[in-house]
Amino acid sequence: MGTMIFIAGGFIVFVILVALYFVGIYNKLVQLRNRFGNAYSQIDVQLKRRYDLIPNLVETAKGYMKHERDTLEAVIQARNQAVSAGKSAAGNPSDAAAVQGAVAADAALSGALGRLFALSESYPDLKANQNMLSIQEELSSTENRIGFARQAYNDSVMQYNTRREQFPDVVIANSFGFTAAAYWVIEEESEREAVKVSFS
Repeated sequence: MGTMIFIAGGFIVFVILVALYFVGIYNKLVQLRNRFGNAYSQIDVQLKRRYDLIPNLVETAKGYMKHERDTLEAVIQARNQAVSAGKSAAGNPSDAAAVQGAVAADAALSGALGRLFALSESYPDLKANQNMLSIQEELSSTENRIGFARQAYNDSVMQYNTRREQFPDVVIANSFGFTAAAYWVIEEESEREAVKVSFS
C-alpha cells in the first residue's frame, strides 16, 4: 500500500513538473511575441513621424514645383497608402501579410520621395529654402531612426521565430496558434537605398 502511494505521488509530481515546463514554454513564447510587437510599434512611431513631415515637404515644394503636380500627388498618395498599411500592421504585428503590406507601402513611399528629391535638384530656390532645409534635416534624422527600429524589430522576430521552431516549443507554438512573424525585408534592390534628402 505504501509503495502504491509513493508511486502515485511520484507520478503526480512528474505530471506537475511537465505541466510547469510547458507553461514556461508558453509564457516565453508570449513574452517573445510581445517583444516583437513592441519592436514593431517603435517602427510605427518613427514612420508616423516621417508621414507627418511629408505634407509639409509637399506644401513647401508646391510653391516652387508648379509643373511637377503629378509627382507631388504621387508622394501624397503613397503616404496615405503607407499610413493605411501601417495601421493595419500595427494593429496586429503577428499578421505576416499585414507586415509585408506595410513594407511594400513604405517602399513605394520611399520611391515617390526619391523621385521628388531628384526633381527638386532642378529648383535652386527650393534647395535654398529654410523650411525645406529644416524638413531635410528632420527626414534624415527620421530615416536613421527608422533604420535602427527596423533592425531591432528584425532581431526580435528572429528570436521569436527561432524559439517557436525549436523542439518542444514548436509543439506548444502550433497548438496555441503562435504563427511565424514576418521580417521587415525590402524585396526590390532599388528600394534598399535610404531616401536621399540632400538639397546641397
